[in-house]
Amino acid sequence: MNKSVIVFFVFLLITACSPENKSGLQFSDKGREVPVFNSDSAYQFIQTQVDFGPRVPNTYGHVETRKYLQDKLRSYAGSANVFSQEFTSVGYSGDQLNMANIIAAFNPTAADRIMLCAHWDTRPRADEDTARTADFILGANDGGSGVGVLLELARIFADNPPPLGVDIIFFDGEDYGVQGDLANYFLGSRHWSLNPPVPGYSPRFGILLDLVGAVNAEFPKESYSMTYAPNLVNELWDIAEEKGYDNFFLNKPGVGIQDDHKMVSENTDIPVINIIHHYNTPEKGRSVFPDHWHTHQDDMQIISRETLQAVGEVVLELIYNRI
Repeated sequence: MNKSVIVFFVFLLITACSPENKSGLQFSDKGREVPVFNSDSAYQFIQTQVDFGPRVPNTYGHVETRKYLQDKLRSYAGSANVFSQEFTSVGYSGDQLNMANIIAAFNPTAADRIMLCAHWDTRPRADEDTARTADFILGANDGGSGVGVLLELARIFADNPPPLGVDIIFFDGEDYGVQGDLANYFLGSRHWSLNPPVPGYSPRFGILLDLVGAVNAEFPKESYSMTYAPNLVNELWDIAEEKGYDNFFLNKPGVGIQDDHKMVSENTDIPVINIIHHYNTPEKGRSVFPDHWHTHQDDMQIISRETLQAVGEVVLELIYNRI
């Protein structure tokens, strides 16, 4: 283990336990100044990922994107506060998948902490498309958008230290599985939650960003999130309404989505919610997910700066002024 990783572990071992009672999260307007979110910057972070190509484990795009993400986070958090949790899994063809969760700690000595997460891999098949269904997809929204928003937040944290500790986690291997085989989805969050890099790590809560960049995105209140941390969900959606973003953050029930937040919440005591573009099928009469989901249409053409701005502003307001 190198020196920087040892320092990272020392920081987080000191700050592993949050004093907050997570069963009753409370929020209020603190009157603090909130930094400005730059959607152009978030958009460019997504573009850079897409330019590497699909980020499927064991591919060129996956290797190069990992280097890029680690370097970016080190430039914002400092090399001593960035850690790569490497792990492997066996692929469908029997090959070894080489993967890594990428973790960065901001304000690392703060005892009171939260976590923000997204998955950085992309789907190795376009199984919801009508052509080239066996080909990798670019995943501008599904994977790229959550990472892009969190990289912009990391840039902001570097210039404006947050009022509490914030840990960013990019999970790998979320989208590897085939339909009906949940054991091969959420590989990174499963590994992280069952093999915690810092035993006893206990932030107040976590927020997962998934599919947060598309034009006309809709974020109803995802069902599992309302079970794990309803006060947190309601606070975020109230912030969105105050800011005029209730056309994105819909004050209505969503469905339960199998995703990284569920894996972490069920394997640890950390309540994690999911901001995710999906539909309440009985009401909408259509697929739970947008039309570009798991297709080759998930490219930069469907990414909206307006959507990125809404998500970024809402999360920043929560972090800097409501906790």
